[in-house]
Amino acid sequence: MTLEGKSIAILIAPKGTEEREFVQPRDAVVAAGGQITIISLEAGAAQTNNSDLDPGNTYAVDKQVANVSAEEFDGLIIPGGTVGADKLRASQEVVALVRNFATQKKPIAAICHGPWLLVEAGALEERTVTSFPTLRTDIENAGGNWVDQEVVVDEGIITSRNPKDLPAFCERLVEVFSQKAEKAI
Repeated sequence: MTLEGKSIAILIAPKGTEEREFVQPRDAVVAAGGQITIISLEAGAAQTNNSDLDPGNTYAVDKQVANVSAEEFDGLIIPGGTVGADKLRASQEVVALVRNFATQKKPIAAICHGPWLLVEAGALEERTVTSFPTLRTDIENAGGNWVDQEVVVDEGIITSRNPKDLPAFCERLVEVFSQKAEKAI
């Protein structure tokens, strides 16, 4: 499968996104020939975390969320990390961007605590998804059906539970992102 010609956005929170959940999906898109744009709340660079507490690496931010729109991209990746996902869902600009991806029926991949943004964006009504187990009640309260599975794809929304699921998550997101929008949704 190839992502040649596909432009994929990936979110990163300042000091909080889980390192592996950012790096591995980013690398999977690049390895499949896709173009990645790193989007954050602030310009400059953003530092990831390891296991929510330990500092990770720092990554250059390509664009601030205020300067992008869903129309520019073929898909969106929302990494997890409790701290990072919480920071991102507190931003109305980020929530609006996620909502626009969902409204346009563009593929969205979210792992671990990343589905919190799907809850905030109102994108889970009657959708079956998975996440880190502590999000179950939030997802169900948002009208979603939570399941405990390695990876779930429902109408273009790809979700996984935690870093252990990254191989399956990355494989499925490349598969869904590689399809034409009409077929992926």
